[in-house]
Amino acid sequence: MEIILKQGRLIFAIAIFALGVEHLICAHLGQAALPGEMVIPVIPFVPAIPVLAYLTGLVLIATSVCIAANMRARLAAILLGMLFLLCVVFLSVPRVAASPLSVSVRTGFFEALAIGSAALTLAGTMPEEPYLLRWHRVVSPLIKSGRFLFAASSIVFGIDHFLVLDVIASLVPGWIPGAMFWAYFTGAGFIAAGITVATKWMVRWGAGFLGLMFLLWFLLLHAPRVLSAARFHNPNEWSSAFIALAICGGAWIQALPQRSQQQGGSPNT
Repeated sequence: MEIILKQGRLIFAIAIFALGVEHLICAHLGQAALPGEMVIPVIPFVPAIPVLAYLTGLVLIATSVCIAANMRARLAAILLGMLFLLCVVFLSVPRVAASPLSVSVRTGFFEALAIGSAALTLAGTMPEEPYLLRWHRVVSPLIKSGRFLFAASSIVFGIDHFLVLDVIASLVPGWIPGAMFWAYFTGAGFIAAGITVATKWMVRWGAGFLGLMFLLWFLLLHAPRVLSAARFHNPNEWSSAFIALAICGGAWIQALPQRSQQQGGSPNT
């Protein structure tokens, strides 16, 4: 199981890279998020301003390459996490405030939060970098918050599943029997996984299960949809697939041991 969980970092980096590329491709393709608001159809759903979309895409690509290649990876993960948290605060919060009962708007909020918090947790699994020591008092609380923000996102995903069971069941491929059972099962799985991540009780099993669930969704649900002729050119389908892959990697990252926040510290759980 340890070998599987360690792939979370690479899977996460691949998904972030793909989202970065999608930003570059969709820089001139806006869609309505709320009435009167146009956004790029790629998480974190920045305003439909081409320059901003290009900049965001380049940042996502650069940080993902650094994480995958282990080049200033801790700094890259921190910057990536901060980017997503800033987008959550300044872009997603106003949308949720404008449509507090919208499950889709709330899902976008917590998807961005889950990805950003996974990046912060990832930073905590990496060795301390000397040039970051002066920022220890700022960086350390951010990194520690990652686990709880990710757990909260997972629990909200589970609650929202129970609010739209029919919609979730309709997404289950027709060749898989018991669609409504899987809708209930995944909702409960989200909540259980969130609790294990927050408490660190059986976290490897809870986070491992959550990552596996997202990986199966990516392979069985999203991949067939994006590869179908009818949906191949729909950026929302690609975004959903890459988001699922990113949260898969992010879930497995939650199960990795954290390092001491002191230079040269040893890993701890």
